[in-house]
Amino acid sequence: MQTLTLHIDGMTCGGCVKSATNALLAVNGVIDAKVSLENKNAEIRFDSSKTDAAALLEAVEDAGYDASL
Repeated sequence: MQTLTLHIDGMTCGGCVKSATNALLAVNGVIDAKVSLENKNAEIRFDSSKTDAAALLEAVEDAGYDASL
């Protein structure tokens, strides 16, 4: 298991947090995702044999937010 923190820009409300969280949890291999509106980030625990940072970034960006490591 691996942990990664992504910086997320573009979230403005609790709905955004839920949307970003759901996008991350939908990625195969993600075990847990804690998205913070206040900190503008997401802490993600995932199985590195099933997914990687690029897939997590893509999931957040596909949900409509800017993400970076």
